[in-house]
Amino acid sequence: MPTEVKVPPFPESVEEGTLSAWHKQAGDTVARDEKIADIETDKIVLEVTAPEAGVLGALQVEAGATVKAGAVIATIGAAGKKGGRGAADKEENPPSAKVPAEDSADKTNASKAGREKSSDDEAQSSVTDKAGSRAEPKAADDTPPVLSPAVRRLVAEHDLDPGAIEGSGRGGRLTKGDVLVYLETRGEEAGADDDGDTAAAKMPDVRGAEPMADEWEPRPEAGDADTPVAAAAPDWDEERPEKRVPMTRIRQRIAERLVAAQQEAALLTTFNEVNMKPVMDLRARYKADFEKTYGVKLGFMSFFVKAAVAALKKFPVVNATLDDGDIVYHGYYDIGVAVSTERGLVVPVLRDVDQLSFAQIEQAILDYAGRAREGKLEMADLTGGTFTITNGGIFGSLLSTPIINPPQSGILGMHTIQDRPVAVDGQVVVRPMMYIALTYDHRLIDGRDAVQFLVEIKTVLEDPAKVLLAV
Repeated sequence: MPTEVKVPPFPESVEEGTLSAWHKQAGDTVARDEKIADIETDKIVLEVTAPEAGVLGALQVEAGATVKAGAVIATIGAAGKKGGRGAADKEENPPSAKVPAEDSADKTNASKAGREKSSDDEAQSSVTDKAGSRAEPKAADDTPPVLSPAVRRLVAEHDLDPGAIEGSGRGGRLTKGDVLVYLETRGEEAGADDDGDTAAAKMPDVRGAEPMADEWEPRPEAGDADTPVAAAAPDWDEERPEKRVPMTRIRQRIAERLVAAQQEAALLTTFNEVNMKPVMDLRARYKADFEKTYGVKLGFMSFFVKAAVAALKKFPVVNATLDDGDIVYHGYYDIGVAVSTERGLVVPVLRDVDQLSFAQIEQAILDYAGRAREGKLEMADLTGGTFTITNGGIFGSLLSTPIINPPQSGILGMHTIQDRPVAVDGQVVVRPMMYIALTYDHRLIDGRDAVQFLVEIKTVLEDPAKVLLAV
């Protein structure tokens, strides 16, 4: 009897989700606990895994559909029984899905491309089956593949057969990165160049590349919040194209919370600037020993977290929240660190940061950043928080007015570090300066407290020894 694949339980306060992607198709063999689908809620992404090994039956829910906890989305049958075939049978006789006639060919090709991509060895052999020979085209018919202008140029320049290249785009479509990787692989087969460097070593892999940061903001580290995510530009084939896509649940939730914050709170932002030379000198002096000792890089974020705690202790109202006319003061310091992902901005929370060392803060941020990009954050990672820090500087932002994360009453914004002339002891000197901003709820926090809070942040950062000595 087939085993039902059900939607896992949702976190509290979440009623439904969107089945964002299938990682397996009908007829595929799956192992126990293997991921077969992703379900996106307005806060986290849940993985649907196979309850047992077998052959995946018909998919009862399409990608993009709304589902509720406990709903059956597919079935798994034992291998060898009706509806299940081995890998060889599957390859010769692909299973037919019950889809509309106009979509059946496209979905069959997409399913086949997805199965071919799931095996690295299989994909590699499809490119280089024999030395110097081209693989058979993936398409079952003679219809030429749809190529973007950039892909067409690369194919024409290098006299390539598009059918011999595995596409990673939607429905097996070729992307520029696919062509470059294929050229890299072909270059490796050809051997080294005359100067001893292989062609592959000269060919950049553009897939997943991150934008370079400026001189004072080194290439983003996981220890810095808001690590940039390079958004893939769509391949346009028309002169005046348009593309309409539904908002993800996470993006919808972000929009709702930001609008609610501006409508319900009296937001005001105050600014200051910080001479970052003391922090940068300290990092330069100890970063190698720090990484060797703790296995994690010493970023700027741990300094800002420690400075925020010092300021929150002096001005506890910034760490407080409003609740039905009452002011709730928190005697603990749970700092949210904004992290940018492909799905949108998420704010995992560092708990009791006043009790954490610099290394523990950096390790926690590194872990959160990795899990955020993999969609593996849990609900508990995102709930609570008494204050938030966001770093737009790694994107090049010089100045901004961040929006608070309700029900919190304040958020600290970091920005890019720039060399600017400043007056020091009556002399004009050049220093690496950063503008910082505090957006706060004026219903609770007076301007005097907000300004002095930011001055305390500045004081601590310009004299980091104050953090170490707790003075």
